[in-house]
Amino acid sequence: MGLTEMICQAGIVGCGGAGFPTHAKYNGGPVQTIIINGAECEPLLQNDCYLMRNRAEELIAAADALKKESGANDCVIALKRSYTREIESLNKAIQKAASSVHIHEMESFFPAGDEQTIVYEVTGKVVPPAGIPMNVGCVVSNIATLYCIYEAMNNKPFTNKYLTVTGEVRNPVIAKVPVGTPVKQCLELAGGTLISDYIVVNGGPMMGKIMTKEEADEAFVTKTMSGLIVLPVDHALARSNKMKQSHMLNRAKSACIQCTFCTQFCPRALLGHPIQPHRVMRKLASGMDVQELLEDKDIQNAALCCECGICETYACPMGLQPRKMNAMVKRELAKAGIRYKTEEKERYALPERKLRKAPTKKVATKVGVGKYEDIQIDELKELKADEVRTVRLALRQSIGVPAQPLVKDGDIVKVGQEIAVCPDGTLGSILYASIDGKVKVAEAYIEIDSGKGA
Repeated sequence: MGLTEMICQAGIVGCGGAGFPTHAKYNGGPVQTIIINGAECEPLLQNDCYLMRNRAEELIAAADALKKESGANDCVIALKRSYTREIESLNKAIQKAASSVHIHEMESFFPAGDEQTIVYEVTGKVVPPAGIPMNVGCVVSNIATLYCIYEAMNNKPFTNKYLTVTGEVRNPVIAKVPVGTPVKQCLELAGGTLISDYIVVNGGPMMGKIMTKEEADEAFVTKTMSGLIVLPVDHALARSNKMKQSHMLNRAKSACIQCTFCTQFCPRALLGHPIQPHRVMRKLASGMDVQELLEDKDIQNAALCCECGICETYACPMGLQPRKMNAMVKRELAKAGIRYKTEEKERYALPERKLRKAPTKKVATKVGVGKYEDIQIDELKELKADEVRTVRLALRQSIGVPAQPLVKDGDIVKVGQEIAVCPDGTLGSILYASIDGKVKVAEAYIEIDSGKGA
């Protein structure tokens, strides 16, 4: 069995983003450059840093295997220059293995880990608008995904997840837990919360999903969950999340000063993509219904937004929400079946790009999490499979179709047992039991109850 098939059979998806099934990335065509993303894009998240410090030899072994399997000319681990301990650890592993993998050091800016941004940083090539890295011969996988590939090489399916648990918790930690573990049990691994009323950010503070305390109590770890950040219930992120779309539109109409800062700092615009958030805001402020604007080219260019949030949390002096407006337009374009049409011409990054990279620490401060940014997390807390009473495994754990159950109510399963698969020829990921126990099958998930543990 080849490595790509091992990756597919292990159920591996991208651990740091939308969850694209990893095997499909390496089946997309001839690979020139494999880029391992160690930039840990979001402020506060430290899973990849932990793995680079403590699992460097395993990561290099997997990177070498990927390079050999794909026939790539080059394999690069790209990370921030400030990650000195991680660089030292990786270099030792590279030397020990006599590996051809090499390191590319970047500045500390957000979003350094954005797929298209990191491709340009490493290769100098611009991925075409609405394109993918393979369009310029690249494949990007992050560090946590690479570690899953190492485990697949050793016949271990994707059943555990590394998470950063930080913010208003007693003891910020890197948690290693079975996929499907209750979020509230992950918070307990960090000593519990310091405040009684809070929100939890699923992911990073810039692009993560906001959960209320009640939602967090009912949430479970997925393959794509990368962090849990506990913040006060009145935090700016919570207030912004509550704002209704109609109110956002009214604020855009009354307060947008067309300063163009949102466009000037947009990472995709700086790569030469024709997205101009200030024009989207102007058109939406015209009073026309968004459905009437869908044929407008500026509106259609909103489809290129990567939703990183730089425009609204860092650039806009008026506190408006260009990112959320772009996201709304993208949803309406999708509903109308309007897909972005890529123009067949080469794109070039703007000369001013190097002067407009948003420093990570400043971004963290702007978004209101600066007090947590300098917390160095070295401690790993692990929940073993026999320490979790119940897991809930969503059937849709990735981009593509949901997996279809192979089990039924009352079945007894073991850790690592295949419990759901995707139909042949479809995009998705296989699902494995992450604990031993009795199965309950619902429409959107499979629950496993061990009858013991917490």
